[in-house]
Amino acid sequence: MMLIAITLYYLAISKRYEPLLLLPIGTGVLLANLPLSGLLEDDGLLGILKKAGLDNELFPLLMFLGLGALTDFTPLFQRPITMLLGAAAQFGIFGALLIALFLGFSLDEAGAIGIIGSADGPTTIYVASQLVDDKLLGPIAVAAFSYMAMVPIIQPPIMRLLTTKKERVTEMPYLDKPISQKVKIFFPIIVLILASLIAPKSAPLIGMLMFGNLLRESGVVDRLASAAQNELINVVTIFLGITVGSTMTAESFLDLQTIKIFVLGLGAFTIATATGVLFGRVMYYVSGKTINPLIGAAGVSAVPMAARVVHKVGQEENPNNYLLMHAMAPNVAGVIGSAIAAGVILDKLM
Repeated sequence: MMLIAITLYYLAISKRYEPLLLLPIGTGVLLANLPLSGLLEDDGLLGILKKAGLDNELFPLLMFLGLGALTDFTPLFQRPITMLLGAAAQFGIFGALLIALFLGFSLDEAGAIGIIGSADGPTTIYVASQLVDDKLLGPIAVAAFSYMAMVPIIQPPIMRLLTTKKERVTEMPYLDKPISQKVKIFFPIIVLILASLIAPKSAPLIGMLMFGNLLRESGVVDRLASAAQNELINVVTIFLGITVGSTMTAESFLDLQTIKIFVLGLGAFTIATATGVLFGRVMYYVSGKTINPLIGAAGVSAVPMAARVVHKVGQEENPNNYLLMHAMAPNVAGVIGSAIAAGVILDKLM
């Protein structure tokens, strides 16, 4: 486990793979496996943090509050049809769930594993903490954060395999449609109401996400919006990462089941990327070849990493391609989609 902690440090510092996530997680792994430290006891540092923010799902929900305050839904308003790409990417969740059932995992375990396909660490922790015990929570959470960090490695080969050169070089014009403040204010309120009707157990996640966005867009609470975007999300990232890492003890991590979880997590993420790209190809033809299918890969919830990867691959194919803002539309739609998918899973299993 010490080697695993060092590996996470290496990926965070040398490779710069999501260092904000992997550095705290690596520290949590290191602390949890120090002999005779007592850190995991109920009155130890890690035990206190786990009880305060992981056992009751507080840390993931606060992360969503900060994420909402950071999220600009303008690209989605300018091209609403791309919301379908965020929905298409959620096939990875349910595809992995079915495969996990086939491999002998229980329904609750399969639901927790499948949510890795969202490529959204807080959502994965929120679901897994309610469905599985600590032995599986650690591997599932770390798999989710690890695949978020490895988006630049995993996604490009899938994107190139499933698209043609002609499709990848498609240039998308920037839509400079003015979006009124009223639209930006009513959007989070309407989404929260609709999501809670579709999947009631998604309300905590969607509620915090949309509340954070309302702080941002209302224009009357700049101090609160700034605090959510900066101090709050930074502090929670530290505590959530350390706490998640602390669940990775040798007893719970070093077994065959953990390997299966990581393989299934990779499968979930691969399916999510593939279905997003394939649906992007459908939209490419339906739109008269004006939508670049690469942006479908951003339908997973790894914000904004997936959108940046789409932009990078697009520019490699055509230096005049500027896909970042276009990719942000399905990217933020994927965040909403994964939260609703999480609520559907919890509604059915709890």
